Amino acid sequence: MEKIVECVPNFSEGKDKNIIDQIVAAIESVEGSRVADVDMGADTNRTVVTFFGTPESVAESAFLAVKKSSELIDMSVHKGAHPRMGATDVCPFIPVSGVTMKDCVEISKKVGARVGKELGLPVYLYEESAANKERQSLAFLRAGEYEGLKARFREGKLKPDFGPSKFIPGYGATVMGAREFLIAYNINLNTKDKKYASDIALEIRESGRVKRGPSPTGFYKDGEILRDKKGNKIEIPGKFTNCRAIGWYIKEYGQAQISINLTNYRVTPIHVVFDEVCRLAEGRGLRVTGSEIVGLVPKKAMVDAGIHYLKRQRKPTGFPEREVIEMAVRSMGLRDLSKFDLDDKIVEYRLRDRCRLVDMSVSDFTDEVQTDSVAPGGGSVAALGGALGGGLVAMVSNLSTGKEYLKVYKDICRIGLDAEALKATLMYNVDADTQAFNCVIAANRLPKETKEEQKARDAAIQAAYKDAINTPLDTANRCLEVLKLADEISLKGMKSSASDAGVAALMAHAGLHGAVMNVKINLPNITDKKFNGEMAKQCARLTKDADKLLEKVLATVGKNL
Repeated sequence: MEKIVECVPNFSEGKDKNIIDQIVAAIESVEGSRVADVDMGADTNRTVVTFFGTPESVAESAFLAVKKSSELIDMSVHKGAHPRMGATDVCPFIPVSGVTMKDCVEISKKVGARVGKELGLPVYLYEESAANKERQSLAFLRAGEYEGLKARFREGKLKPDFGPSKFIPGYGATVMGAREFLIAYNINLNTKDKKYASDIALEIRESGRVKRGPSPTGFYKDGEILRDKKGNKIEIPGKFTNCRAIGWYIKEYGQAQISINLTNYRVTPIHVVFDEVCRLAEGRGLRVTGSEIVGLVPKKAMVDAGIHYLKRQRKPTGFPEREVIEMAVRSMGLRDLSKFDLDDKIVEYRLRDRCRLVDMSVSDFTDEVQTDSVAPGGGSVAALGGALGGGLVAMVSNLSTGKEYLKVYKDICRIGLDAEALKATLMYNVDADTQAFNCVIAANRLPKETKEEQKARDAAIQAAYKDAINTPLDTANRCLEVLKLADEISLKGMKSSASDAGVAALMAHAGLHGAVMNVKINLPNITDKKFNGEMAKQCARLTKDADKLLEKVLATVGKNL
């Protein structure tokens, strides 16, 4: 899976576009980093930049952005409505795909340490990166803002995690950390009355609402606030954690909206909130007309929503990823008020390289294989073979509908979902295999005039060959999983599609053997004998297991032909 990290640094400059342009240029000067949005605010005198990239590229871009902001922004003359304490005020790192929260915590610490050591600037860690619970809060760390830093450092209070406990007049201090992806999400109501939207917002948000008595107007908010025996307001918790919400009226659309920030969509999924708001709206005599996502959204959030709505319709779930996402888009009415283009709104699609092998037509891909270049070659073709096998397994799963499959519906859904996931990984390996071999070529072209250069070149070649082996080895393992699913679907799926299950097994079997060949042909180039011995054992086990599974699947299929 491609590794993608989001970074959303906030800079204390929202009026001078030239300064922001230079910071953005510094971010994009790193290969692998891509700026997706720049939101300048003149009144707040603050700019929020959103960019994505690999863990390595994002770490480097973030450091360069902090460095550039320290050169261009003078905090001693800064005025703005938004709370702030530094030129780069806050800089969170967010896992999107192929990385964990722990990975992003490490990135924040790595960048923070560099900023403290190389630039001599104070850095605090917050959210998931914080040393203790108290420091998790941005508000706690930013208390007193920039103006309070001088006294803080003089009195020795709240020492930074990195850098000097020293007031830097031109810069201030930065807060860095790791957090979950924030989804900005609005749900549309068929009313102009803001009170309805606010009422529902109070019910769903984590902070909840105060308990009130009967309302003379029918709106809960107009009722008298109820208190306990000590005179304290009685609080009613909201329905969802990690959910912030308010109600407002949008003049441009002529209707009320519930504006929601989901701070952890893995805990509180977007579709769960949408369904609950639909229920609450109906109870108030309203209808939800649709919803909108502001900015970008991770692919997983949309795939999870699509699977949810497919299951509600008692449909199989092994459809292609984009089709599953389209189900989510239609179900939540995400095109009610504005355009929702998957390639523009889904993070992973927005960042995808448009020159991938898998985006070629079948004719163009086979022509590319046919040329006299060494890549794409057998490794990419093996991965494609396995992917086609996964696609066929998912197809049989999706065709296995009706009363006769109700008892195995959960299994059918699981098989389809697993097959789609394997297909996606194998499709990724089509390009990854070619990229890995290109790295081998690049390593062999490194200079070798001196002993130091020769040593560095040898190490790079060994590392590149190991990477070139890891991809086909992964392909072989994934193909074996496809074979297992083909075996299962041949027993539980639609009998009239038995031949499709058989072809799926054959394609996965061929992909596995092809991938194993690509592992073996590279082993002689590696000097690590222990590594080579382990690879040889894995290859032998994979081919043995694959041969047994293919024989079993073909026997099952043969009975239904």
